[in-house]
Amino acid sequence: MKHLSTIGRILFALPFGILGLNHFIMYNYYVGLVSSFIPGGGFTVIITGLALIAASVAIAAKKLIQIACLLLALLLLVFICTIHIPGLFEPGSANIAMIELFKDTALMGGALMIAGMYKEE
Repeated sequence: MKHLSTIGRILFALPFGILGLNHFIMYNYYVGLVSSFIPGGGFTVIITGLALIAASVAIAAKKLIQIACLLLALLLLVFICTIHIPGLFEPGSANIAMIELFKDTALMGGALMIAGMYKEE
């Protein structure tokens, strides 16, 4: 069972690392998405990308995993409140916003579960 939890922890961390890298690779795309309603524009995109990469590395390496997961859950809550909930009221993107809302809610729950399972060593 220990191997399953290790594989699960790494599989949980991997998408966050890739999404964080996407904030740099697809920088102009993300700036275009957030520039209208989130302050900071490009700076926010870079900080968010760095935060996602840092959380991914910490979770995969099992270093500072509890604080990384708590901060990741907080970041996902910010995404839900600032991006997905307002997206529910846009006629063209309400369906996608609902899917993203559920996805980030589930990921936030997973981050909180991992934070609760791991004590700092």
